[in-house]
Amino acid sequence: MVMSVTLSGCTTISNWFADDEEIEIRTLKPIDEQFEPELVWDTSVGDGIEDYFSRLRPVYGDDKIFVASRHGEVEALNPDNGDSLWERDFAIFDGDGWWDSIAKLWRSGRSARIGGLVEYNGTLIVGTENGSVIALDTKTGETKWTSEVEGEVLSAPSVAEGMVVVNTGAGTLFGLDVESGEQQWVHEGDVPPLTLRGISSPVAANGGAIIGTATGKIQVNILESGLVAWETAITKPSGATELERIVDVDVTPLLYGGIVYAISYNGTLAAVELRSGRVIWKREYGSYRDISMEGNSLFVVDNNSVVYGLDRRNGVELWSQSSMKKRNLTEATPAGDYLVVGDKWGYLHWLEQESGKVVARYDLGGDDEDESVYVSPLNVKDNIVAITRDGTVATITSPK
Repeated sequence: MVMSVTLSGCTTISNWFADDEEIEIRTLKPIDEQFEPELVWDTSVGDGIEDYFSRLRPVYGDDKIFVASRHGEVEALNPDNGDSLWERDFAIFDGDGWWDSIAKLWRSGRSARIGGLVEYNGTLIVGTENGSVIALDTKTGETKWTSEVEGEVLSAPSVAEGMVVVNTGAGTLFGLDVESGEQQWVHEGDVPPLTLRGISSPVAANGGAIIGTATGKIQVNILESGLVAWETAITKPSGATELERIVDVDVTPLLYGGIVYAISYNGTLAAVELRSGRVIWKREYGSYRDISMEGNSLFVVDNNSVVYGLDRRNGVELWSQSSMKKRNLTEATPAGDYLVVGDKWGYLHWLEQESGKVVARYDLGGDDEDESVYVSPLNVKDNIVAITRDGTVATITSPK
């Protein structure tokens, strides 16, 4: 009974230390619930990302869900029941002495610090903050090759036409052979004095590697050689301080029908022609989260966690949803007729794509910031797969 009282009082106690604004943000507005999402299975992978910044997201491929913790655990899961098919631990410690055992126990040793995953044709590519790129066999988890790059890999690599493209926090782009890991080319970019922690994940397609840069540009490198085909500024620095002049394009560019869609942190959403780099249209929205698309609609979650639906053909705003403002929402994942976003307190929210109306919720994290849904969920076999900061991986039902 004492334990029950203690647990039930956790939210109340936390509210004692919260100001009025935080209490207002944490209080969810009532909704007209149209369906009730249900848990299919859940499991965990290591300690997750804990309190660190990370965009480490599960990936789906070869009929498996691949998950990882920041400290180095990588695991393949059965999408139907969450059973582990294989696992690897890339945690690295400096020795085998007594102090290293203590470090290992407390997870404070030097670990692989995984930054991003991508699956391609039976190979799982793992990028780490230590500058390692590791290729694993998706069926067994065995290492195919390992390559080293200069700089932190903070986002998922991309693979196309036999080339693995890796972007690093140092502003350097690498092209690696997908079969051997051998470096084929390198391109060094400019990095301003002050940038956001994250970096753009490249998109390799149509003979080019498309990335957003910390200088506010969309850039295309020729996939075979790494040479710059074109670069286009979609925004420009403004303001008196370096903080005000942050213009990072940290999102993964969205490519569709020969048009690249991207958004900058300081407030520009743009559609750019892939062939020439010509800007087709611009709108004033700011975000560091990826854009998603379904049909002719783009979906944007801005810096204040307001969700927008836009016409991809001209950027005209179709609707906006501000009821979850400042809840640190993830990107929006299309799922049937809905969008799914996660938030800082471990909730998943379903929105109608057509109107933006919130129609369902699921509490995955127990209203706990340590169990926040920090990256966008996956849509796998008409279910939603989400991961929390503490490493909980869960599949939840979602209507088609």
